[in-house]
Parts: sequence; C-alpha cells; structure tokens
Amino acid sequence: MAASAGVAGRWVFPVIRLVTIGVYGFTAETFLEKLTDGGAGLLLDLRQRRGVRGTDYAWANSARLQSALSAAKIGYRHVKGLAPTTELRHLQYREDDQQGVGKRNRIELAPAYAERYTREILEPFDLDALVAELPADSVTALLCVERDPEACHRSLIAGRLQAQHGMSLSDIRPD
Repeated sequence: MAASAGVAGRWVFPVIRLVTIGVYGFTAETFLEKLTDGGAGLLLDLRQRRGVRGTDYAWANSARLQSALSAAKIGYRHVKGLAPTTELRHLQYREDDQQGVGKRNRIELAPAYAERYTREILEPFDLDALVAELPADSVTALLCVERDPEACHRSLIAGRLQAQHGMSLSDIRPD
C-alpha cells in the first residue's frame, strides 16, 4: 500500500476497498461475475478447510477456485491464521443445532462463538501486516462459505478492518 505526502506534509494513504462474499447461493459463473464487476483484484480465503461439500459447490474447492480466479485475473491468498479452529466451528454448530438451523441457513453468529473467535483468533492476528500487503488499486474480497456475512466470521474480520484501518466495506450477496 503506497502513501504519498499530502497537505501540510501529512501522509495520505489510499482507502482500501473491501468486500465480503460467501459461497452459498452462487454458481461459479455468478460468483466470478460479482467479483469482477466489483473490481476485485485479490481474494483472501478465510476458510480452515478449503473445500465445500456437494456437487453444487465443487467449484469453490481450493484448486478449482484458484484456477477460476487466475483465469479472471484475480489474485488468491489463503489466510489460515484468520480461519476458525475446528473447536470453534463445533461451538457454532452446537448453537445452530440448539436453534434448529443449518449452516446454510444460519442468519447470525452465536455470541459465545463471536467472543471466543475475537479473543482467540482475531485479536492476536497481526492485521497491520495483512493490510500492508493489500492492493490499493483494486478491491480485496474476504471469502468464506456462508451466504450472509452476519452468519460468518468474515463479518468480524471486516468490521475490525473497517474500524481500525478506515476501509470502505460492502457485502456481495447472491441475487
């Protein structure tokens, strides 16, 4: 990320544009279309396991996704350090079971999950180093599987990046 000397010698940093996107509800074609139309130049994969079960979402498995992104001239980076642990995912699954919802139709994160994810994963992670490597001339997309960002840890990351680094933020959802 390049800075330039601005008014009165103060450094001016470009505003990094950030979007979140899930897998559920998209086809490979609509997913890539939304990213390219939105100006994405880099996708950060925030999943621990970079696969999705079922034939409808086989396109989102790591090797296929990376190939499709490359063909669309979108960079790819796996940020495993921001992925929830297996234990945390199971905490959320237990809450989903208690609420009678499945992962594909969850609408919000369990408060205990959000608190632990923030404390155990997000707070120790060096977001400053990540931000320093983000492109200023294109949009960076945060990827996980859930359709709605409110149901996914990517919303916690995006909120922290927006609050601490003044990033422009929007969510891409399927039509």
